[in-house]
Amino acid sequence: MMRATKRLNPLDWTFLAAETRESMMHVGALMPFSMPPDAPADWLRGLMDEVRAEARAFAPWNLKLRHPQLIAHPRQAWVEDAHFDVEYHVRRSALPAPGDERELGILVSRLHSHAIDFHRPPWEVHFIEGLEGGRFAMYFKVHHALVDGYTGIQLLSHSLAHTPEARDTPLFFARATAARTPTAAWRAPTLEALLGVLREQFGSTRNVIKALAKTLSAKNEGLVAPMQAPHSILNRRIGRNRRFATQQFSVAQLKAVARRHDGTLNDVVLALCAGALRRLLRELGALPARPLTAMLPVNIRPKGDPGGGNAVGSILASLATDVDDPGERLRTIIASTRAAKAQLAGMTRSAIMQYSALLMAPLLLSQIPGAVGRVRPAFNLVVSNVPGPTRPLYFRGACMQAYYPLSIPFHGYGLNVTVVSYVDQLNFGFIGCRDTVPHLQRLAVYARAALEELEASS
Repeated sequence: MMRATKRLNPLDWTFLAAETRESMMHVGALMPFSMPPDAPADWLRGLMDEVRAEARAFAPWNLKLRHPQLIAHPRQAWVEDAHFDVEYHVRRSALPAPGDERELGILVSRLHSHAIDFHRPPWEVHFIEGLEGGRFAMYFKVHHALVDGYTGIQLLSHSLAHTPEARDTPLFFARATAARTPTAAWRAPTLEALLGVLREQFGSTRNVIKALAKTLSAKNEGLVAPMQAPHSILNRRIGRNRRFATQQFSVAQLKAVARRHDGTLNDVVLALCAGALRRLLRELGALPARPLTAMLPVNIRPKGDPGGGNAVGSILASLATDVDDPGERLRTIIASTRAAKAQLAGMTRSAIMQYSALLMAPLLLSQIPGAVGRVRPAFNLVVSNVPGPTRPLYFRGACMQAYYPLSIPFHGYGLNVTVVSYVDQLNFGFIGCRDTVPHLQRLAVYARAALEELEASS
């Protein structure tokens, strides 16, 4: 018999409420692996046989929605799937050998274009064989309501091994997570405790209102306000099909550029996106006169937090796509991100989430039928930077070569760029609507050119 295990928090529920045929709220990852040196020709077949034999799944991977027919049900909850079907969730695919990066991207684009089945735990894994060089890849997708990007990285890191000799590591879903501390018996709160909560909430709200007022009134401080983004081809109504492209950079190379300009690694990430977008949109005759703006998710979990659910804030930053010189463009971006982060300094976690919700509120207008194109976008695209594993990871002796993230395009916001670090590399995942955002592969190539321009700039 199924039993409720967890009610959804408001942010998790929001990701379910935002789900539509075109705006599918699942995230994913593409992980290419090199085969173990001693792998037999039927190595993947043997792996799938093992998967079928290991039919048990641990939380959160065995959880599904209590109300799958109405996913935005006001009393939605996660329940254990008493009939978990491992063969549905773990699948085997193949490219015509030898499959190149373009063919792999096409397959992953197609897999990411299919909606999650909410009658089952909302995740899938595809083992893809036939890559050139005798490699294989793992494509994984999960609904954002179940785990966020931070949690996904944590669970992945704990599921893979740190040495090629470790050959008995179970797949992530068959590995029990750390036991939770039992919840203390409920006690009626004291009057003093209730007054303390009210004071904290009032203080958070007051700080949020002050911060938002400062953002809306800022002129020359580098702050970017919602609804100030220009209209662009990125901000149209989207279809359900996706395009996916990847790029990889040396972390040391990007940090060297950041140090030279007294910025951060994330500032350089934004500058690469800005340079690539400026070049592509100019070629298409679609570069706005005003600078594009980006929404940047901010992890607000305390250090050591094991993850689970969603806990993110957000800031807005200029991409300075109206600036011709690459060095000056980066300096403008640095000033913008510093001003935005200063807004959050001193806020409590609760206040940051309230402030971020207010910044994101205009986004909801774009989800109203007919609003896209008439309402100014809250921002132009999302650029997210997630810290990943710092040591090489292995799966049954196979070495993971990269971790390319796939995120969420939605109505009015057809492009999403997410980057994840892995050892000494920074992996870019460009995901966009196939119908409204053209030439994603060209955008990935232009990001490489943008780095060369920054290195040559003063």
